[in-house]
Amino acid sequence: MNFINRNEIADGVFFTNIKDSRFKTMKISVNIVVPLSIETASENALVGGLLVRSCKKYPDFTVLSKKLSSLYGADLTSSLSKLGESQVLKISVSGLDDRYSLDDVSIAKELSELLCSVIFEPNVKDNAFIESELEQERRQLLDVIDSEFNEKRIYAMEQLIKHMCKDEVFGTKRYGTAEKIKAATAESLYRAWQNLLKTAKFEILYIGDSPADKAKEVFTKAFANIERNVAASSTNVVKNVSEEKHITEEMELSQSKLVMGFRTQISAGDDEAVAERLMCAVLGGTASSKLFNNVREKQSLCYYCSSAYDSIKGIMYINSGVEGENLEKAEKAILKEIDDMKNGEITDFEIEATKLAVVNSFKSSSDSVSGIENWYTGRIFNGDLETVEEVSAEVNAVTKEQIVNAANKLLLDTVYVLKNK
Repeated sequence: MNFINRNEIADGVFFTNIKDSRFKTMKISVNIVVPLSIETASENALVGGLLVRSCKKYPDFTVLSKKLSSLYGADLTSSLSKLGESQVLKISVSGLDDRYSLDDVSIAKELSELLCSVIFEPNVKDNAFIESELEQERRQLLDVIDSEFNEKRIYAMEQLIKHMCKDEVFGTKRYGTAEKIKAATAESLYRAWQNLLKTAKFEILYIGDSPADKAKEVFTKAFANIERNVAASSTNVVKNVSEEKHITEEMELSQSKLVMGFRTQISAGDDEAVAERLMCAVLGGTASSKLFNNVREKQSLCYYCSSAYDSIKGIMYINSGVEGENLEKAEKAILKEIDDMKNGEITDFEIEATKLAVVNSFKSSSDSVSGIENWYTGRIFNGDLETVEEVSAEVNAVTKEQIVNAANKLLLDTVYVLKNK
C-alpha cells in the first residue's frame, strides 16, 4: 500500500484515496451517514435501495445494466448498516482499474459520473419516485425483516439490543420498522432523498492503483451546487448499569438462544480500546478462546459460544446456542470464565494465540479491494486512519495486565433467552 490521502471536498463531504497496486480492479464507495432515528430510518433505507435501481440518465434496470456492462462489467450495489448511532447508506461501484482500460478511457471518471447520476439525479417524476420501483423495494426490505425473524440467531441478538438499549437511539434497527416501511409513499421518499443530500455526511472512498484525481473532480463538481446543512452524528456511550435485566421469550424452536450484553465502559478513541478488543477475543473471539474451549468443548454446554465487541457503542456481546435444559448452566459457566479473567487467570498461550489470530484476521482484510474498503470505513468511524500494520502493532503490544483491567470494567447489563415452548 503506497499512501492514504483524505480531503474535505465540500461541507461535510470527505474524499479518501487509498492507493494499492496489487489489484486489477478498483472500487468507489459513497457512504451516506445520518443520525439514526426511528422517524427517518425506514424511509432512508428505502431510498438507498431505490437509488441503485435506475436514474434519470438510465431510467430502468435494463439500461443501467447495459451501461455497467459497457464499463468492463462494472458492479453497482447498495447496502445498509448501523454504526454506533448513525445510519449508513452505502452505494458502491467496482470495476477495472484505469491502467487496464483500452483507448485511455478513464473508468474511474465514468464510474464516478455514474454514481453521481444515481445519487443526484434519481428516476423521479412530479416530485415522487416511481411507484412500481418503490413497491419492489418495499417488498424486498420486508423480506429482509422476515428472514431475520426466521434466523433465530439474528433475531435473538436484535431482541437483546432492543431491550438493553430501549431508552437509547441504538435500540432502533438499521431499517426502522415494518410499519413505517409500509407507510412510506413515493412522495415522502422524494422528500427523504432531498433531506439526505442536504444534511447527510458523505464519506467517499476510492481504492485503486490509478490516480484518483478525475474521480475526485467529478464528486467536487457534483457537490458544488448543493446547499448543505450537515446534521451532526454522535453516539451516546453508556458506562453504567442501574439494573441488570433478564428477559425470556418462548417460541417453537429446536435450539434455545442465550445472548448477554455487557457495558465495557470503553469505546473507540479510548486508550484502552485495543486492550478491550483483545480481551474480548481471548474470551470468545477465536478457536483458542475460553468460551470455545471451556464452555463449548470441555463442558459441552452449547453448540456455539462467542463474544464480539462493538467499539463504537462500547458494548460486548456473548452469543450462544444452547439446549433448553442447559441454559442456566451455560450462563453460569460463561460468567465464571469472565470472573476468571478478572482474577488474572489467563495463560501466556491464550494471549499469544489470540494475538496471532487477531493480527491474521486484520491482514486477511487487506487481501481484496472490498476488504480494504471495509477496513478504512471502520477506521473512519473509529476516528482514525490507522493501517493494518499500525493496529496490529498496537494489538501485539497489549499486556496481560491491560487485558485483566479491561475485563474488570465489564458490567453485565442484559441477559436475553429465547427458548422452546
